[in-house]
Amino acid sequence: MDRRSFLRAGAAAPLLQWACGKHETAEPVASAPRLMAQDRGQVAIVNSDSSVDWSWENGTGAHDMHLLKNGNVLVPTAHDALAEVTPEKETVWNWKSKPASDEVDKIEIHGFERLDNGHTMIAETGNRRIIEVDREGEVHHEIKLRVDNPDSHRDTRLVRSTAEGTYLVAHEKDGAVREYDRDGKVVWEYNLELNGEPTPTHRGHGTSVYSAYRLPTGNTLIGGGNNNRVLEVNAGGEIVWSLESNEVPDIQLFWVTQLHALPNGNIVVTNTHAEGETPQIFEVNRDKELVWGFLDWQTFGNNLCANILLGVEGDIIR
Repeated sequence: MDRRSFLRAGAAAPLLQWACGKHETAEPVASAPRLMAQDRGQVAIVNSDSSVDWSWENGTGAHDMHLLKNGNVLVPTAHDALAEVTPEKETVWNWKSKPASDEVDKIEIHGFERLDNGHTMIAETGNRRIIEVDREGEVHHEIKLRVDNPDSHRDTRLVRSTAEGTYLVAHEKDGAVREYDRDGKVVWEYNLELNGEPTPTHRGHGTSVYSAYRLPTGNTLIGGGNNNRVLEVNAGGEIVWSLESNEVPDIQLFWVTQLHALPNGNIVVTNTHAEGETPQIFEVNRDKELVWGFLDWQTFGNNLCANILLGVEGDIIR
């Protein structure tokens, strides 16, 4: 069995032209879609036939990455630095965060986005803030974050903007998702329940939330981190849909990190710290039926978090 072509897939989608030309397929393929991901100190594109199409060494891990409208990729280059890189592997923009005061010992960047106005949103742990910076490195806006349990590694994980101009922040150590307006006011909050017995291991069970995304319905989709599940909650904080740790046959959810809400309603789950034959990334429909799974221990390891599906038609919330 080709481990990259693990399980089954739906019909093949048109593939994005990036780095090595156009890849076309006339027949549906029994594999995961073509994707870009980051792990083991490199960013790589893996085709549906399991070949590596493009790779670039960035020498670090990544909890977030973005393929920009101009075709460049925005990725970390260190725990406190970002770069915008072209398909030709030319760096065209850099950012490095610095402590905002002598009381801050370390900065980490786990969540960032390129905004429609061209500025880049960066969430800084340690400084406990969101900043929006331009290409010259000038900070145009700052939002102070509420952090109940400060930790320069775990203040935040992913941060995402919403259509309303707010930011959804996954506060990992606090076990909470908080939505902030432009003035830094918390306008919505969801606190994760333990939902089981805590376990101490890195892959264990707790409330260390990783990601949150606002859906067109107004509900919020949450990657539970070591809560080992996916949650969809409404504005009142009620769980309206969930994917629990053992609901998909032969798949155990470990550290649930980045999610993709597809145009057809399906959810792509990144299953970080998976091992053995458990896929690192997989897609399920709302009936919790498996669509495809991606498993590639040759190119990536079990710290795979940040990934981008290539060639999927329609808008993806990720």
